[in-house]
Amino acid sequence: MIADVLADAGTRMDRAVEAAKDDFATVRTGRANPQLFQKILVDYYGTPTPLAQLASLNNAEARTLVVTPYDKSALKAIEQAIRDTPNLGANPSNDGTIVRVTMPELTQERRKEYVKLVRNKAEDHKVHVRGLRRKAKDDLDALKSDVGEDDLARAEKELDALTRAHVDAIDDALKRKETELLEV
Repeated sequence: MIADVLADAGTRMDRAVEAAKDDFATVRTGRANPQLFQKILVDYYGTPTPLAQLASLNNAEARTLVVTPYDKSALKAIEQAIRDTPNLGANPSNDGTIVRVTMPELTQERRKEYVKLVRNKAEDHKVHVRGLRRKAKDDLDALKSDVGEDDLARAEKELDALTRAHVDAIDDALKRKETELLEV
């Protein structure tokens, strides 16, 4: 029973760390990266649809991304969705068949803003991991009548170590992203 609670908490925390890494990937660095467009939703016939389902994304150059829609009628909607995305600063241009997205150079001030944004995202994900720890702790406390005090104390130490490892993993991903952002 204790092992099940710890295993469940571990898998949920693993998913939280992966979500943090995916979230960090959506914050742009100096290069154009298709992952930046991962969370862009395009209004496709009245339905918000992820851009990746409507078009292929390719790097043409370091700061240019080519978006080739599968359905040419969605071209204007794709261009508008990219233009309206906050914190991207992209300038899409439409030539009738594809959308070219040119990413502007990042200024030092903008880089620092992105570092703040990434730190906030990291803190949100760490809070989520701690919330998962709290829920697992409550589940362990519910087992108090079925298991011994020593087993419960040992499980809580394991849970704390698990939580610490996952928070550290988020911090490591944050450090990598910060160095990537501040790299000129």
